[in-house]
Amino acid sequence: MRRTLPSFAILALACLLTAGCDAEGSTSSAGTTTAPAADDPAAPVEDDPEPTPATTGPTAPPEPTVAGTTTAPPKPAPKKVPALTCEQLAGAHVGSTKVPYQGYADYLPLAGGVWSGEDGDTVTLQKPCGIGDLDGDGAADAVGAVALNGGGSGTFYTLVVWHNADGEPVYRSLAELDDRTPVVSIAVSGGRAKVVWLTRSADRSMAELDIRRTSYYQLSGSTFTEVSHTDAAYKP
Repeated sequence: MRRTLPSFAILALACLLTAGCDAEGSTSSAGTTTAPAADDPAAPVEDDPEPTPATTGPTAPPEPTVAGTTTAPPKPAPKKVPALTCEQLAGAHVGSTKVPYQGYADYLPLAGGVWSGEDGDTVTLQKPCGIGDLDGDGAADAVGAVALNGGGSGTFYTLVVWHNADGEPVYRSLAELDDRTPVVSIAVSGGRAKVVWLTRSADRSMAELDIRRTSYYQLSGSTFTEVSHTDAAYKP
């Protein structure tokens, strides 16, 4: 009768043949290595690689700013208006419905410096002329003189102001002088017109001129007013 080895004997023999039994009788595979636990303080830890610095070009320092300030866009240069010329007045208008001349309800257009009416009246532009800014807008206006003759002995002189409207003369105002009181010269500076003209003393006849008057006029809106004058003796 065959005898069977006990189970314990068989197990002991297997441990010897495989060269491994633990103390509790468990087996382990030969040639295997157990990795250390991740939280094992004895396990070696690789150093973290140093970060590679970013390579950038040189940067300009920020411009200083002032809190609460803004840079306004540049203002456009003011439009330069050409000055009026005395030659332009020869084709200008005299009078208007707002500021009539010698009782005419409408303007009188000069042509070559002369206007002639159906009633025989003529208006003639005189030679004296002054150019300069009278209303403070930076554009040079014009002051001239016209004479009205109705066919008789009387000749009535009037100062006329033309405003500079983009280089064109536009009638603005006037100031009456007198009968047979010719204008000698006109000059404009400092916002005033200096007018030299001839007149007479109260005891003289209309044909006698014995005063050389220098008057200063200023423009205010549509009013051209004498602000002062000085007189000197005049002998023809």
